[in-house]
Amino acid sequence: MAQYVLQDMVNKRHLESLFEIDSAATSTEEIGNGVHYGTRSKLKQAGIPCGNHKARQLSWRDYDAYDFFIGMDEWNRRNMRRMLKGDPEGKVSLLLDYTARQRGIADPWYTGNFDETYNDVVEGCEAFINYLVRSARL
Repeated sequence: MAQYVLQDMVNKRHLESLFEIDSAATSTEEIGNGVHYGTRSKLKQAGIPCGNHKARQLSWRDYDAYDFFIGMDEWNRRNMRRMLKGDPEGKVSLLLDYTARQRGIADPWYTGNFDETYNDVVEGCEAFINYLVRSARL
């Protein structure tokens, strides 16, 4: 969900050339699977285009390719740090670390609450873009 929400925000700001946004799993459970039907439905309701992304697993090779690795909860952060050999350059964070109310985002696959997750993702993506602007990274 976060991949498509952030991409939509970037596109609406005409910043596409400055971003490469991708999503990768820290577990193997969903590898090869497409976007969950609940996520697809929520994104459609919000008017956000949803592509045909297939789940892939994060790998150490990704570390040099990306500037940020953003997880949704502490489990993601721990797994990313483990998979990225401890995060030597400090690239790993949680999406809501960029907000005033730092916390994890609940996985709607477990909660069934796609609205709550969507609201948290929007809050986090807006805060992340604002962080990039404030820190002169954009």
